[in-house]
Amino acid sequence: MANLRAAQKEMTRRRLLSTALELFQEKGYTGTTIDEIAAAAGTTRVTFYAHFPSRDGVMRELLDELNEILERPASQRGSTSTGLVEAVRAGTRDAIRPWLDEQVGHWPHIKPYILVATEAAAVDSDLRAVFHSWWDEVIADIREGLDAADRFPAAERRFRAHLAMSLLDQAALEWMRDGEGDAPLPLRVDVLTEAWAGIIGRGR
Repeated sequence: MANLRAAQKEMTRRRLLSTALELFQEKGYTGTTIDEIAAAAGTTRVTFYAHFPSRDGVMRELLDELNEILERPASQRGSTSTGLVEAVRAGTRDAIRPWLDEQVGHWPHIKPYILVATEAAAVDSDLRAVFHSWWDEVIADIREGLDAADRFPAAERRFRAHLAMSLLDQAALEWMRDGEGDAPLPLRVDVLTEAWAGIIGRGR
């Protein structure tokens, strides 16, 4: 019986999360209320608060789901990928391209999370801090790769890492918001690879 109750509780929590994500996409993060989430999930405000302390709490759980999709469990956070460090250390287009391909491969799956989280971070300083921590992780990894390669003057390395991350982030957001348009994903990765090779790699 205890196991059944636990399973039902988890099902309710999952339903609230999926409903919240759908409503955040449809109505916007700021335009969605706790009552709307609870009602659409077929439950009550009291039940919502039994699972989450706030709308912000739901968003944080959705960010945890995003980390799981990206295969970044909590125990391994603090570095985005040793693969990124090694790709930057090598600095060739052939080394950089597979890492970018892997990231871009996630875009269709993470699109709803990223778009909702980007809006939420714009109005919520705590969620904005989570985004900044992700940026800092990637920038630190790129910087580590540049340090290992001893490429570019030390004073330039963090700035170069920031530029590379900015390009990747903007490319992702543009595709997620506007679709492929005239530039299909493989072409976008070609251009990103060329840009990364120039900014943080060994150039052409």
